[in-house]
Amino acid sequence: MNDLRRAEEAMAKNVTDEGAVVIAPRLKAKIITLGQTLPQIWADQALSREHRKALLRCLIDKVILRRNTRGQVLVRIVWRGGATTELNVAVAVNAVKALPRFAEMEARLVELARAGLHDEAIARTLTEEGHHSPKCCDKVLPSTIGGMRRRLEIKAVARRTRWPKVDGYLTVANVANRLNVAMNWLRGKIRRGAVSTVREPSGRYLFPDTPTTFEALRQLRDRKIRHIDFTQHQLENGGYHNG
Repeated sequence: MNDLRRAEEAMAKNVTDEGAVVIAPRLKAKIITLGQTLPQIWADQALSREHRKALLRCLIDKVILRRNTRGQVLVRIVWRGGATTELNVAVAVNAVKALPRFAEMEARLVELARAGLHDEAIARTLTEEGHHSPKCCDKVLPSTIGGMRRRLEIKAVARRTRWPKVDGYLTVANVANRLNVAMNWLRGKIRRGAVSTVREPSGRYLFPDTPTTFEALRQLRDRKIRHIDFTQHQLENGGYHNG
């Protein structure tokens, strides 16, 4: 940080009458090197909050805020040197109807409630889809879902302590147990797109309970294939796709 301040002071001394900055090659090299190490400096756990604030004051000229909607603010950061960065930031509002994606959120809630999900599951799903509560900008609270549901006169769904069994299908836990692999391994393959399979509105993944399923997963585990696609169309045809 001291190096940055010294560089700024040196630059100030080298400003010409026309406003142009004359930088010696050696100083320019130091500035470039410092710029490349800034991400490492920022990530260093030894850097205190006060030091981070001081560092930002050295780098930022000004911050301009403009409210686009009641639930969103456009932030424009003007860096020293003239470069700018713009981003949209969600902000708290005083009512659920003031949320910028309220209509979309309400329609999705109705769809999930009709699919039999309880308030906590609906809240998790909507959070994953980028929604949030009025006064909580990082997630949807179950209490928000409850209030919206009651206003729409939708009856509450009791929270299940166990997932209902679906005939002809197995859960991630069932498959991992039979295949003798960790559930995290299988979930990781799904998350990275190596395995595509049926997904319920609740977010639960299901696999067809057939010998073909396990043979394909064994080949994936042994790195003989790279991708399995258990889509409904292919299940009806009794096969899987090897990508």
